[in-house]
Amino acid sequence: MAQLGTTSSLSDNEIIAQNPIGNGLDDFRRLFREKCEELGVSEVEQLVETSRIDGKLLAHGLLTALQTVPPASLLKSRTGADSLIRDLNNLGRQTFSNDFNLSPCIPLFKAVDSHASDVEIFDALFVLLARPTTPPQTGPTTPPQSILTFASTFMQTPISNSTGHLADSSELLKDIDPTLKKEAEDRLIVDLPDFFSTFFEPIPRLSEIADIVFHMCKDSEYREETGWVGWPNDCKESKVLAWLKGSIKKLLFFASERGFHPVKDRQIVATPNQPIPGSVAKRKLDIGLIYSSSDEALNWSQILVPGELKSNRAEDNHRHTWLGLMKYVREVFRAQDTRRFVMGFTICGSLMRLWRFDRLGGMASKSFDINKDGKMFVSAILGYLWMDEEGLGFDPTILKEDAKKYIKIQRNGLEERLYLDELMQRQACVFGRATTCWRGHVNGDTQLVIKDSWEYEERPEEGALLKEATEAGVQNISRYYHHETVHVGNAVDDARNNVRNGLQDASGRNPFQGHQSAISESTTSSVTSGRLEGMRGRGRGRGRGRSGSRSSIKSITRKRSSSSTHLSTPTPKRVCSDAPAVQKDIQQQYNPVHRRVIMRDVGKSIYDATSLRALLTGLLGGIKGHESLLNGGILHRDISIGNVMLNEAEDDAFLIDLDLAVKINREKASGAPSKTGTKVFMAIGILYGEHHSFMHDLESFFWVFFWICVHWNGPEWPREDKQEYSNWNHADPKNLGKMKSGTVLGKSEFVEEVESNFTYYCEPLIPCIKQLHEVVFPDGKRWSTENRRLYSQMKSVLENAREALEV
Repeated sequence: MAQLGTTSSLSDNEIIAQNPIGNGLDDFRRLFREKCEELGVSEVEQLVETSRIDGKLLAHGLLTALQTVPPASLLKSRTGADSLIRDLNNLGRQTFSNDFNLSPCIPLFKAVDSHASDVEIFDALFVLLARPTTPPQTGPTTPPQSILTFASTFMQTPISNSTGHLADSSELLKDIDPTLKKEAEDRLIVDLPDFFSTFFEPIPRLSEIADIVFHMCKDSEYREETGWVGWPNDCKESKVLAWLKGSIKKLLFFASERGFHPVKDRQIVATPNQPIPGSVAKRKLDIGLIYSSSDEALNWSQILVPGELKSNRAEDNHRHTWLGLMKYVREVFRAQDTRRFVMGFTICGSLMRLWRFDRLGGMASKSFDINKDGKMFVSAILGYLWMDEEGLGFDPTILKEDAKKYIKIQRNGLEERLYLDELMQRQACVFGRATTCWRGHVNGDTQLVIKDSWEYEERPEEGALLKEATEAGVQNISRYYHHETVHVGNAVDDARNNVRNGLQDASGRNPFQGHQSAISESTTSSVTSGRLEGMRGRGRGRGRGRSGSRSSIKSITRKRSSSSTHLSTPTPKRVCSDAPAVQKDIQQQYNPVHRRVIMRDVGKSIYDATSLRALLTGLLGGIKGHESLLNGGILHRDISIGNVMLNEAEDDAFLIDLDLAVKINREKASGAPSKTGTKVFMAIGILYGEHHSFMHDLESFFWVFFWICVHWNGPEWPREDKQEYSNWNHADPKNLGKMKSGTVLGKSEFVEEVESNFTYYCEPLIPCIKQLHEVVFPDGKRWSTENRRLYSQMKSVLENAREALEV
């Protein structure tokens, strides 16, 4: 074997040949194959597409493993005077970035997995080191310095996937499931030991009631040796449902015999074979709790606590179980406009787990066997039956009087009562901003719009920006009335401290990522195998302890009892002090805050226009508002169909939603973990990772216009369901940028696109969008320099088209 200091005259291939890798990558190969089997994929490309989190962790594990093989310390760095280990360490740290591109890693994955020769493996590594693994800041071409000068003040945050930003989606499971899974990957925490004590023990007298009821159960319903009498041993879902219905009735009966009654009676419902009305797509519910007094036909607005049942106890640690419950929770959130969070549960075989979903993420208790821990089962069920509405997740700041909902605000030193007359918008999502808008009024006839959303506390307040814009005389935007941070229990209504009662997620684990300690150790050979072993259990909820003759192998084991999962990890050893932890870098400890903004202008979506002329009026008003806002020093950054509003008379329009807006002179990122918005309306450059310019927003107006014209059949008619465009919702940002480029970068191709896909109702607008295409994409190309004249050019095209419709 060559020694350090004697390799200067040797070529790379000679160094590699004299210092073979041997079995140094075998641990990684085993992990890689196991992960492919777990995800049900056979190709590297499929793994990367199926789970970006798994792909990033595997890339990090491979780059760490390569640092321990003999050639790494002898080969020279490709970027400096150090050894190749420095390059591997630097690239390994990049895998923690949200922008990290996995595609260049695929050839290296393939070479290692296929047991290619050592030279072929390092050739693939050298190619990877020479390629950028984070998206270019300026898209597919390098823009002039003028763009960079302006854009440098708008530090970007990456685009996120969210079920709340799907445009014209049929919401079929094949579309929703992948997006929901990506949305949940870094937002679930399970096995929290203090979950029950945090959310159930505060229920008045619950412990006392549970003690008495469980003691009564021991007389006829429960045996310490075998568990619950009548429990179906085969755990078939239909039998478990029947058992649960009977058992809950008995628990309520025993409680009532001792004088205990919930404030409002609740009952169990189950529709595993019958869709529940109230959702866009057909959704069934395994089991749930509703108020007994309800005499309406069952719908999602009645579900208090949803539950997911599985017959196999092994499914307690399977992602399909959690995602199944999340789909129910999403429907509950959508149908109930005053929910801050939703409680839920899963029962897999005889294992039960308690869940709670809020706008930050999902949290769950440790699972327990309801036959072995009968007291815990009784406490949990009675807890769900005895919780008050605030404990179930309803917003206590939204009050009721004679079936009318209202809120109270302090404005100009006086208390005002605002009535919520009509729900205008409720974002269909589990996590995120969850924007909700009501049409309302204050005492008298003053019409208002009340908007609630969950904003990251680091982000500038929309209300403050809107107030500043209104006072500056900005035109064609919604006018400011009031804004506040919502308080519940005399404290700021934030996710971590208020909604979660301070329960910390550090004591739990992310079931998608594995325990953070397993992936935050140093880049030394002594922990390489430990990292790989720690990632083996991800997604299945169990790890595999490993021991061997090599003392450098550290195992990360998970010891499971019959009722709970515990984790044991070695103390991390760090050699490279600046190597960040994956958990910290992938999901920072952000804290959404409940904010409320009240606006004077009431309008309607341009999708609700009554004519083509009104549609053009809406786009014109939106562009005027955007220009006026920019002149006031604010960039909107979230142009979409939902944010361009027509007034009731349809003679003007205005912009709403400054959630993502920024002041032009800002010098740092917004503080949010990802850029959220409706992806299908984003400019091509934003999808490629460019810094945000007003030019991107003007291009977004073009995409709003295009999208409407390929879907809208006119007033009162259902919109077209076109899978080709619906797929844009689920495409990777960079791939969507390529798809959009193929649509517009080329005049003949664009003309064919619109003539083939515009709806019959929107065909009269084809000449307009062709002219708009020429000014937004001059010569069939993306813009290269900022051009404020684009405002007047776009307005002129739309005004001429509107006049032509009147002839």
